[in-house]
Amino acid sequence: MKLHELRPAPGARRKAKRVGRGTGSGHGKTAGRGTKGQASRSGGTKGPGFEGGQTPLIRRLPKRGFNNARFRKAPAAINVEVLNRFEAGTVVTPELLLETRIVRDAKNGIKVLGDGELTRPLTVRAHAFSKAAVAKIKAAGGTIEVI
Repeated sequence: MKLHELRPAPGARRKAKRVGRGTGSGHGKTAGRGTKGQASRSGGTKGPGFEGGQTPLIRRLPKRGFNNARFRKAPAAINVEVLNRFEAGTVVTPELLLETRIVRDAKNGIKVLGDGELTRPLTVRAHAFSKAAVAKIKAAGGTIEVI
């Protein structure tokens, strides 16, 4: 047997059921869905948790555990590359970042992230620093101060 002689086993492949195609297919008009009712409509199924209008089990069971997502306070994040707009030797503080509109809201603190390159030595004061940001600020000859 050669590669070009390979064929699927008899009965292994069948033509697709082309519903709603009128004569010949046997699935015209209602396309095998019957007449009327929810199941005959497009999108006519409720989700997997639907229980016929009865309150679903997932809503009947009590919630368990703790989730702090509603009370999470995310710090304002800036990347080291935006610090290049300051002159060498500048002390970069949250007040200066607010004043220059780099940060719009600093009430949850400021975190300096390490995306981009820093080309000048700066003293950066912020609430948090990523490891990459610390490495890049020190590599440029600057210092960091955690507030």
